[in-house]
Amino acid sequence: MASLSTAGEIAERLRIAGFETYLAGGYVRDMLLGRDPADYDIATAATPAQVRALFDRTIDVGAAFGVVRVLLDDGEYEVATFRTEGPYLDGRHPTSVRYATAREDVARRDFTINGLLYDPHTQEILDFVDGRADLAARRIRTIGDPEARFAEDRLRMLRAVRLAAELGFEIAPEVAQAARRLAPRLGEVSAERIREELVRMLTGPDPSRALGLLRETALLAVILPEVAAEIGVHQPPAFHPEGDVFEHTRLALGRLRAPSVALAMATLLHDVGKPATFEAAADRIRFSRHDEVGATIARTVMERLRFARRDTDRVVALVGRHMVFKDVMQMREAKLRRLVAEAEFPELLELHRADSAASHGDLSTYEWVRTFLERLAGEPPVPPPLITGADVLALGLAPGPAVGRILRAVENARLEGEIRTREEALAAARALVASSREAPPDRGSGASPPA
Repeated sequence: MASLSTAGEIAERLRIAGFETYLAGGYVRDMLLGRDPADYDIATAATPAQVRALFDRTIDVGAAFGVVRVLLDDGEYEVATFRTEGPYLDGRHPTSVRYATAREDVARRDFTINGLLYDPHTQEILDFVDGRADLAARRIRTIGDPEARFAEDRLRMLRAVRLAAELGFEIAPEVAQAARRLAPRLGEVSAERIREELVRMLTGPDPSRALGLLRETALLAVILPEVAAEIGVHQPPAFHPEGDVFEHTRLALGRLRAPSVALAMATLLHDVGKPATFEAAADRIRFSRHDEVGATIARTVMERLRFARRDTDRVVALVGRHMVFKDVMQMREAKLRRLVAEAEFPELLELHRADSAASHGDLSTYEWVRTFLERLAGEPPVPPPLITGADVLALGLAPGPAVGRILRAVENARLEGEIRTREEALAAARALVASSREAPPDRGSGASPPA
């Protein structure tokens, strides 16, 4: 694991070799804020070739931009040569790079709080951009003109939001205004880069505030128009005293506790089907089948943002089933046992808790399910089924969907205590097979035994 001591040793070796060298960026910011640093970036006057000559193991990760990764026993450290950059014609990459001084290097960076340099040899901090003043004021401000910084790299608009939410800072008014003016150009950024910033916001310390800031900066409508459509969509006040669908979603995100990527995205999208299913009649508001509609929309969003198939399927399942808890107390025990045994159930339950806490605040269903789970945990493991598909086929039933239905019916009866032995299970299956033969055929699908 990367450490300050090793980063300092790298800086010291470069200094002894005659190269001005500092720790830079997020490390200095986090050090001054008393936070654990996420990484240790090193900025130096040494060129990539000179860095490679000083260390045994290196990787060129951006040699054209003066970046070399030094590999040591406890981790990897990025060492970047001081540089200044030409125009960003594509909104991401500079047209040219020139090695420069430390002051010039800082001037090309994004935000003042990321523009501080620290000399581990003298323990001095170099501040060419008033970054320490912005840290003290808890303010996100760009280095230089915000429109120029955002035009260079559109993703910086999202980074401003993410840093503000992560650190609990305010975005300087001129920075927020520039983001609103340039928001449509965020659509020029790749889906993968947008996804990475969004995930960091939603799994960070304050996803609720991040979502609110996305709205305030007009970035939400560009990257998540489906969520922006929730703004102003009214809900039944008896169940949702918190306000419209967007406000509910924002509050639900704030109720999560260290969520996975899938749970965070599912919470963001759980009510995304409500705008399309809104119905108001006789002073009553309904969102019929909003869970099903929302699942379809969620898949569109996840695929557009290039999420992995596994995360996409998980989110779609959570969004599509998040209303299952309205009937959970009335479920037959066999059905409930099957529900809680599903792989996504823990996240589904956590989504329900956040959903309820962000609306009416009634957690009685959540607590009831928790009690049920505690009871199951104290019971012996569920034994394997008493009969198999081969047993049902041996009773003379042809292969097909009816075999699965009979197996489920027998297993339900066992889970509910009506069947205890293999002999009883075979007798029940035999009766169901006979019943299926006597029942009138179901058009196109064969006989259907009772479930």
